[in-house]
Amino acid sequence: MTRKPKQPLSDRVSRAAEAVLAREHSVSVVDVFCGLGWLDASLLQQWRRRQVGALEEVMRASPPSIGEAIALLRRWAEAKGLTPSETDYVAQTPRREVLRFSRSGKPDVETAYRTHFVAAELSEKARARLTEKASRAPELVVVVPTRDDWSCHRCGGTGDLLMMEEGGPACLSCAGLGGLVFLPSGNALLSRRAKARSARHAVVVRFSRTRGRYERQGLMVEPQVLADLRDETA
Repeated sequence: MTRKPKQPLSDRVSRAAEAVLAREHSVSVVDVFCGLGWLDASLLQQWRRRQVGALEEVMRASPPSIGEAIALLRRWAEAKGLTPSETDYVAQTPRREVLRFSRSGKPDVETAYRTHFVAAELSEKARARLTEKASRAPELVVVVPTRDDWSCHRCGGTGDLLMMEEGGPACLSCAGLGGLVFLPSGNALLSRRAKARSARHAVVVRFSRTRGRYERQGLMVEPQVLADLRDETA
């Protein structure tokens, strides 16, 4: 059986970018790398949680190919008349550290990664909404452990909930979420209000072995906020 000739990288970048643009009205380097198959969603999530130092460390592509793809995307975007917009990428951790893309950490390379390209036909208000959405800090995620014998990589303690960090699982106290209380799913209005009023909050998930995915269980919110809301609705 003869193998099909591999398509030029320029064609593959264009095809991946077109698909994202049609769906999202904007396109980023990360979007294209996922479309090329260079980046798995699970590894991307680890990077967002700072379990990986730089995104390039988990990409299935060589540095020359990565650089070429970024340049090709920019040329494609310019030919399309898309508007470049630099976007903040912060970690899915309580400290909200700035995420690093490249092994080198050079400012010009990091800027190239952070640049999104937005459809020019969108109104100014629509472009602003897209930029705000892309720059929004991701929600913190707390996990119900599947094993009882886990230990915090910082203090050696344990608990009913954990947060994954670069060094391993951490208890909520060490992760900066100590003192929050659990609000189970079921009351959408209460959850929405508690989340809006809590300066600190996190989504609680549990891994479902039958479905093979993490499922939302509720929220961790500030106790006084939850008490006040329950008094208001009593």
